[in-house]
Amino acid sequence: MIELFEKEKALLVTVDVFSLRSQGMKIEDEKQELRELVKTAGLEIVDEVICHYDKPSPSLFIGSGKAAELNLVAAQLRIDVVVFSVDLSGTQARNLEEKLGCKVIDRTQLILDIFALHAKSPEGKMQVELAQLEYLLPRLTGKGTMLSRLGGGIGTRGPGEQKLELDRRRIRSRITRLKGDLEKVHSHRELIRKKRKEDDVPLVSFVGYTNAGKTTLLNSLVNEHQLADDSLFTTLDPLSRTLVLPNHQKVVISDTVGFLHNLPHHLIEAFKATLEDVREADLLIHVLDIAHPLRYSYYQSVNTVLQELNCQDKPTITVLNKVDKLEDASWLERYKIDFPNSVALSALKKENLDGFLALISQKVSNVFEKVELSIPLDKMSLVDLIYREGKVEKVRYTSKSVIVSAFLPATVTNKLSSYVNRK
Repeated sequence: MIELFEKEKALLVTVDVFSLRSQGMKIEDEKQELRELVKTAGLEIVDEVICHYDKPSPSLFIGSGKAAELNLVAAQLRIDVVVFSVDLSGTQARNLEEKLGCKVIDRTQLILDIFALHAKSPEGKMQVELAQLEYLLPRLTGKGTMLSRLGGGIGTRGPGEQKLELDRRRIRSRITRLKGDLEKVHSHRELIRKKRKEDDVPLVSFVGYTNAGKTTLLNSLVNEHQLADDSLFTTLDPLSRTLVLPNHQKVVISDTVGFLHNLPHHLIEAFKATLEDVREADLLIHVLDIAHPLRYSYYQSVNTVLQELNCQDKPTITVLNKVDKLEDASWLERYKIDFPNSVALSALKKENLDGFLALISQKVSNVFEKVELSIPLDKMSLVDLIYREGKVEKVRYTSKSVIVSAFLPATVTNKLSSYVNRK
């Protein structure tokens, strides 16, 4: 027997507060982004409202008159959940739930819920659950009776379809355990990172606004088929793959969770383990949906997050993705000027991937360099070292030595400097 579950009916409230107004994104654009987030969370959008205020109300965020109006709308349309585009304090959320008579979800809780839906690895699930519990703890009244009476669904579901714990004492115990488990994971990842550095394998990390096509591009490069659809945040867990570049150099490429406009700082901190690959990267690939009307705003939003991570000065290639969807291709030359160090391609149709890979090779060439070495025949162990640590392009033998052309890490080249043929 197949059970059918109705989607929760949602009323969307986009709040425009003059004193908090975000730069670079209009209120209609914020409304559209909220709509996409809510759809990704699996809710049914029944109605949408925009509110304008000079400053937020301490008790409700919105005005009491607007709250009364929303109460009528929610009752008439049988709304299950009201979703706000802004972050609410615990007091504001509780007061709004009393005024509206239904569940209230703010921006952070909505994003966390989507994270919970897409977390796949044990590490990703632990990060999500920890962030959710730390968010919920100060918002519970008593032993969580407020959320308990509101039932399940959005705001109460953890990773893997489990229901979040709503008892204060158990939450604190669970938080302590999750932090301990994540610390063990962090230590393990540090060992892997240390080994990669010892092997002089550059790390190339993909960043970009959510749904920009990062995972599709990575899949096109490595011929794999990880989850890559039109939902937001399909990549929560960091995906790393090994790639051999046209110059025979090996690199590790890492996919990361999509960024958002005005991504809350505490969420960046909560998922810092997921974003470690960005901090440790030798090269960043900023994937931009060049066909999106908000291309400039999204580009700036990603750069803002990179600044929060202290990664704004890292070597970066900007990928102008989805060129196949541009209505007017003549604008592409202008975009190449507006977005420096860029390459235009279509990840979906695999157009200009060769040019992209060549640019990566050029950017990481300071990590690996092409050299020719003359190794004496009685030093064949050094040839083994070259094969082990680098990428051999050509080998020829003379009566006294082995002539090897190879791409080597700078550290290995320095060790073998006395054997390098200087031109």
